[in-house]
Amino acid sequence: MPAKAKWVLLADHFRARIESGEWAPGEKLPSTAQLKQEHGVSQTVVRQAILVLQTQGFVEGVHGVGVFVAEQPDP
Repeated sequence: MPAKAKWVLLADHFRARIESGEWAPGEKLPSTAQLKQEHGVSQTVVRQAILVLQTQGFVEGVHGVGVFVAEQPDP
């Protein structure tokens, strides 16, 4: 079985932080530069991971402001 792409692993990690409540609804995520440095990956990897989470409804981007944790519907 091939290894998962770095952006997939990073998206999984970010999703887990959201689901655990570590990143609460409405909270602003660290900047791309901070996440890049923290995880030792490229800017492209961070952006792809965040794009996946946006598509899945976990985060919302506000142009010129940042990326925020979306309100999660009750299970």
